[in-house]
Amino acid sequence: MLMLLFKIGNERYVIASQEVIEVIPMVLLKTLPHTPEHIAGVFNYRGRIVPVLNLCQLMQSKPCNDNLSTRVILVKYCRGNHTQHILGLMAEQVVETLHLSESELVDSHFQIDAVPYLGKMLLDKQGMIHCLQIEDLLSETELIHFLSENLLNTAI
Repeated sequence: MLMLLFKIGNERYVIASQEVIEVIPMVLLKTLPHTPEHIAGVFNYRGRIVPVLNLCQLMQSKPCNDNLSTRVILVKYCRGNHTQHILGLMAEQVVETLHLSESELVDSHFQIDAVPYLGKMLLDKQGMIHCLQIEDLLSETELIHFLSENLLNTAI
């Protein structure tokens, strides 16, 4: 399987390529009032309003650095009613892919309620890499907010 590799601070993370729609350069975002800091804002993607999460802010309580390799990863987001939507994920050093087999992923055997989006792990020469579970990135409150604002109502 092909995985998209990126960093949050010094930690490495991957997303399965079949969940990725497109990787785009940073775009101008419109901020939303009364949202958590890790919700960077929304932008117009081909006639759709797409919310963007700042993964650095979500995981390390500081925004992503403004580097050329900082990108917005557009992913397929599906939760609850199984309808797919588009969600943007801002991350750093989005410049590499990995080929690996499912057997190379290791279950960490622990679940932290505060970070349900961390899934299996991959071990390599440089250390550990976390796999993100896209469907668990938004809390129920954030999901309800986006749905009530019609930001996730436009299905793919």
